[in-house]
Formats: sequence, structure tokens, C-alpha cells
Amino acid sequence: MIYERIATQSGSVQLVDVMGSPLSVVNSARVSMGKQVDQMSEADWRLIDYLWSHEHTSPFRHVQFQFHLKAPVFVLRQWMKHQVGCAWNEISGRYVQFNHEAWSPDAWRAQADKIKQGSAGPMAEDDALRAQMIYDRAIEASFKAYEELLSAGVCKEQARACLPLSLMSECYWSCSLHALVHFLKLRLDHHAQLEIRCFAEAVRESVSAVEGMPRLLSIALST
Repeated sequence: MIYERIATQSGSVQLVDVMGSPLSVVNSARVSMGKQVDQMSEADWRLIDYLWSHEHTSPFRHVQFQFHLKAPVFVLRQWMKHQVGCAWNEISGRYVQFNHEAWSPDAWRAQADKIKQGSAGPMAEDDALRAQMIYDRAIEASFKAYEELLSAGVCKEQARACLPLSLMSECYWSCSLHALVHFLKLRLDHHAQLEIRCFAEAVRESVSAVEGMPRLLSIALST
């Protein structure tokens, strides 16, 4: 099955492959009793609810998802903190020359007064325009330096060191259903940075296209 690529303000998410279903969770749990079912029943959904609410999570690790992500480096560095139950492979600046492609915000946000890692509302228009000018100048200088280093004969693996955290990157992310829910619980929370929250919403939307997953996610995310 080909799944839709979902665009975000900062990049895109595409579900590439799925192994397993809610039925896989149920049968992985019921094997301890020597039982197996061919289709989901209400009793099976109650079992999923019981398993998750009582933290019997191993059956949920038998379901796997693979995504192709396009995102700025600073988002991926937050995302890649999720390692348990996950696998990552990212494009490498040692092997390829990066394009002049960097993230730019729709709106600049002011620093929050009481939350060191958080942001407040949008900046005033004049302040935001000044911030955009400073930002654009820095990004342009960074890419210019990168291209000049390459032209001077510097190897790609060193020249890339001057590129910004807003550089657009791409990678494959594979994860278990258990790891996916953990990611969504953390990154959909209002304390998470807005840019990665948008990606978390796109991940949830992608997985919701898989049969049975909207109901399963509803159970897991509400507990």
C-alpha cells in the first residue's frame, strides 16, 4: 500500500511500510494461553485496553512502522533522542553535497519569561521583520561559506561543519508501536516545541490511515 506524504510547515512525513496490526497485538498476548484469533472482536479491544493500561507493553512491540522524514536538523536532533524500539538512517554530508535548503519559520516567537526552553506568543511585527533579516543573512552566509570551502578543495565531511541547524535533512525512522506511542505522548504535549509538535501530528495522521490504528491510538494516548 502507498501512503500519502503529509506536509508540515517544516518538512514532510510519509509512512512507508507497516508490519502488523491490532490483531498482531492480540495474538502476541494470547499466545501465552496457546490461543489465536483471525479477526478482532470487542473482547480483543478490551484486551488491548487492559494490556496498555496495566503496562503489559511487549505485545505492542510486535507491530512496526517505517517512515521517511524530511525535516530540519534541529527537529531531527530532538526526534532522535527516541532510541528505544527505534532505528535511524539519515542522509550523510560525508557522501553528498547538500542543497541550499534551510527551514524558515512562518512566525517568530518571543522567549517565554518563566520557561527557559519555551516560547511565548508571536513577536511584534517590527521585531519579527528584524529577526527575519538577521536570520536570512546568517543562513546565506553559512551556505556561501560551505560552497566556498568546497570550491577551495575542502572535503565534504569538513565543509559541512559550517552549515546551520536549520539545514533540511532526510532520514528513515522505524519504530515499534510501543515506541511510536511514547513519541506521540511526549511530542504532542503542549510543552513540546511547536515545530516537532507539527511533525507528531503528521505522524499520528499517517498511522491513522492504517486499519484499526485510530481506535488503538485512542486507547493508548488516553491512558
